[in-house]
Amino acid sequence: METEKMEVSTSERNGRGKKRSHSFSAGDNKMDVEGGGPTEKVGKWEMRKVPVPPHRYTPLKQKWKDIFTPIVEHLELQVRFNLKTRNVEIRAGENVKDPSYLQKAVDFVQAFVYGFAVEDALALVRLENLFIDTFEVQDVKPLKGDHLSRAIGRLAGKGGRTKFTIENTTKTRIVLADSKIHILGSYENIQLAKRAICNLILGTPPSKVYGTLRSMASRVSQKF
Repeated sequence: METEKMEVSTSERNGRGKKRSHSFSAGDNKMDVEGGGPTEKVGKWEMRKVPVPPHRYTPLKQKWKDIFTPIVEHLELQVRFNLKTRNVEIRAGENVKDPSYLQKAVDFVQAFVYGFAVEDALALVRLENLFIDTFEVQDVKPLKGDHLSRAIGRLAGKGGRTKFTIENTTKTRIVLADSKIHILGSYENIQLAKRAICNLILGTPPSKVYGTLRSMASRVSQKF
């Protein structure tokens, strides 16, 4: 059966403080809990779920080892992919070292689901004060059809040059997912990148956006 295909080995500490390894499959009823909120209590465990859309299912399978390893080994949480609900389920016991670890793991998995590379998403686990901001092209300007396609094309640029330039100048990472835009970085850098993206959507020539962006980025770097 399909529920036997993805089995995740995790570890927890026993009463003597030593780690003992165990496995639970995607069909394990112990974690099949229905609830209405993002955080659920399962006995002494707190669990969070991250939905995985169909187009990210294959990349998740390919990168699964890279995803669960930092969650299990560094954050000491349990994680699995539920094949029935297509959710990544992460849970923490009452003896977890830091209560923020569960949120860090959720942010990490969510970033990958958005389309960020595992290496970029890992920054949310390793570093503080990093965030993801998500918005749509239509939030900036109501566009449809060819006008929307051209706006998205302006954001990417030829060969991805425009997006790459914004990322390097603002020290952020950007994912263009159809009309949705995801930006990963510090709060200040996200605002810089977002302003540049909004100007491009509104029709400002890329050369002018680059000049303004470099000037603002320079002022921010001098400030810090």
